[in-house]
Amino acid sequence: MEKSDIGLVGLAVMGANLALNMESKGFAVSVFNRNTDLVAQFTGGMAAGKRIKGARSLEELVSQLASPRKIIIMIRAGKPVDDVIDQLIPLLAPGDIIIDGGNTHFPDTARRAALVESRGLLYVGTGVSGGEEGALKGPAIMPGGSAAAWEHVKPIFQGIAAKAPSDGAPCCDWVGPDGSGHFVKMVHNGIEYGDMQLICEAYHLMRDGLGMGAGEMSEVFAEWNRGELDSYLIQITRDILAYTEGGEPLIDKIVDTAGQKGTGKWTAVTALDEGVPLTLIAEGVFSRFLSSAKAERVVASRILSGPAGTKLDKNVLIPAIRDALYASKIVSYAQGFALMRAASETNGWGLNHGSVAMMWRGGCIIRSAFLDDIKRAFDGKPDLANLLLDAHFKAEIDRAQPGWRLACQSAIAAGIPAPAMCAALAYYDGYRAESLPANLLQAQRDYFGAHTYERSDKPAGQFFHTNWTGEGGDVTSRAYNA
Repeated sequence: MEKSDIGLVGLAVMGANLALNMESKGFAVSVFNRNTDLVAQFTGGMAAGKRIKGARSLEELVSQLASPRKIIIMIRAGKPVDDVIDQLIPLLAPGDIIIDGGNTHFPDTARRAALVESRGLLYVGTGVSGGEEGALKGPAIMPGGSAAAWEHVKPIFQGIAAKAPSDGAPCCDWVGPDGSGHFVKMVHNGIEYGDMQLICEAYHLMRDGLGMGAGEMSEVFAEWNRGELDSYLIQITRDILAYTEGGEPLIDKIVDTAGQKGTGKWTAVTALDEGVPLTLIAEGVFSRFLSSAKAERVVASRILSGPAGTKLDKNVLIPAIRDALYASKIVSYAQGFALMRAASETNGWGLNHGSVAMMWRGGCIIRSAFLDDIKRAFDGKPDLANLLLDAHFKAEIDRAQPGWRLACQSAIAAGIPAPAMCAALAYYDGYRAESLPANLLQAQRDYFGAHTYERSDKPAGQFFHTNWTGEGGDVTSRAYNA
């Protein structure tokens, strides 16, 4: 009996589509699901006539695989993954590979990699982005974990991955050790949160600020998708706004409360842990929280007032919104890559930012034309501290800056919230500022808590305390946090 190249656990939509994708690229696949009825339905339905075999137990799944056995888990993140790993370990031999392809929090992947490796096995935690369509036709894949596993999974992963439109390179490469693959996928999702929020703010400004209908806005997004904003999210926004039901735009019937699965929150929390100002992405997360307070907002809308009768010029504001969206998008990626740089140093991962940008050029949700520019920026200077310092992106920001500022000013004047655009602009202005008011903040901390401060007229690294009231004495706080 022919042995399968890879096994897959979990036949929800992503797992089923990934199995079909692998088979279509020439790999024999064995599949298992806890609900074995799904196995029969899948192998007798969509997978009928294909090199996909069903298994009614994990033992049977393992018996169907060629060595070294490779098993990818596509189930809900959390304890279910631990349970499957615990069941698989006794069934496998040294050198066999367990792969988690779900949206797992990267510390969990690091913990599992250590456990699996201690048993003589190999472990891969891999981000898979592109949704249902990507899983079937070619996702972006971000694997990390046991380096020795890469040579065995590389032909499959790069074979099924999306190919970059500019050069045909597979949107998959080895990321690094332990939880680094899932970390990069988490940051991808954080940037996705920011991108989606920025697009929603552009939509909000056009809808409420300029009184534009869905069809007209769809035409604007269609035009933007032909320029520097060319991206998957702009493309689907164009299509969503053009979609009608009973002759009316469906978008106008969708309730304005947003859901989330937690990866954006993980990204923001990690940024807090690393001390990286991930302001735009955090606003994307907070905006979803605010949207969920629908009942409160309805009440507040009848009590709280805003500016009256602000007149906005469509011919001026639409190009300004485009520039604000583009400049803010650059900031979003700049913040995301800054977080990856910090976490890579903390964890010793040695992330290659140019390689990460390459993996995001196709298949994934945040794929966009300017990822080639990001790849070039990091290829030219691997230790680039911030994308905003790259010559190309500096020139793009310089060009877009007047419209960016006008869009933010117009939103504030009209009382239309644009938290992500405005946070991006505040970050940009803060990052380019040689002097910030944190000197006053440090004085305040020293005044009430004796936290000490550095002086501009003394060598760096020397800390001072002032007895501001004459009653505080010379005792200072033991901890100093810059």
